[in-house]
Amino acid sequence: MNADDIPCDPFVTFGAPDIGDDEAREVMATLRSGWLGTGPRVASFEAQFARYKGLGPDHAAAVNSGTAALHLSLVAAGVGPGDEVITTPLTFCATANAILHTGAIPVLADVDPASMNIDAGNIAARVTARTKAVLPVHFAGRPCDMDAVMAVADEHGLAVIEDCAHAVEARWREKPVGTLGDYGCFSFYASKNLTTGEGGMVLGRDAQKLSRIRSLSLHGMTRDAWQRYSSHGFVHYDVVECGFKYNMMDLQAAIGLHQLKRVERAWEARKAIWNTYQQAFRGLPVTLPAEVSPHARHAFHLYTLLVDEAACGVARDRFLERMTSQGVGVGVHYTALPQHTYYRERLGWKPQDTPVATAIGRTTVSLPLAPQLSSEAVARVITAVRGALA
Repeated sequence: MNADDIPCDPFVTFGAPDIGDDEAREVMATLRSGWLGTGPRVASFEAQFARYKGLGPDHAAAVNSGTAALHLSLVAAGVGPGDEVITTPLTFCATANAILHTGAIPVLADVDPASMNIDAGNIAARVTARTKAVLPVHFAGRPCDMDAVMAVADEHGLAVIEDCAHAVEARWREKPVGTLGDYGCFSFYASKNLTTGEGGMVLGRDAQKLSRIRSLSLHGMTRDAWQRYSSHGFVHYDVVECGFKYNMMDLQAAIGLHQLKRVERAWEARKAIWNTYQQAFRGLPVTLPAEVSPHARHAFHLYTLLVDEAACGVARDRFLERMTSQGVGVGVHYTALPQHTYYRERLGWKPQDTPVATAIGRTTVSLPLAPQLSSEAVARVITAVRGALA
């Protein structure tokens, strides 16, 4: 029997959310409450998430996606047409798209080959008179070297907007990511460490700017619907600027409240799986993730192998097919941004401009890392990797 013939039941899903009975009961209670939109559960989720990050409730604003969090943070930072924002090529398209939606231009700084995070030395080399901000991404849950990033930003007077979509639990030198820059942007998409189905959060140092973000997330109004229609009586609102429809619903927050309660327990489970993979794959002809820096707390969102055909004897995409045929779901995080048609045509980006990110994007594979994976499922992933390399 070869790797392509191994039975595929039961399928090990990549990125399956860990949803429990507490979330289901809270959602039902929300439905029965008669209040589905932005209301008391969103306010509670904001306050509890801020507390988890060591901040007061005025420093968090819940939104409907991580993309919205990025866009609103850029707007609040004053980024607009003619500006440049330096970011990483190894990220989801939302990072670059949020910059483009402000009218600014994303500028790519290549990544460090070990951490796969943006290289601060490359940031410094890309700063121009038009640079307004830096947008580092804590890739796979591994914190960027924020000392180096902040040093470049401080030297040039740049805003720092952290993309923490992978990094809810991560810390850099004991400080939670998302609190080191001017803004921290989180995603609660279905596959994230903490999920609300769809959703996001902005953290910020300046409470007044967070208040503006909260207003911008709901059409630029001064008061949300809960404040207008609750039992306290109707309150008139004013539209103070042209905002967006980016608000989070209580239905989403109902899930997030209970996800947050067990976020550390889930982190421990993912850490154990991550370490099991590290041990199991040593000696195989693949590149493993770098070990965790003593200065960092990894969020263990993704476990990524690099499958180089020259070393492994199998092409990355063939490896993906073999894993699926063995009943194991896999992902690719990420094809580097310059390889996508839109950015090549719109911005003139070329894969050779960011060679490290391009090489990673052509060889990377993400393995299942959900906290609810059984020991049997983890063993099946390990067996499948070995079989796919055969």
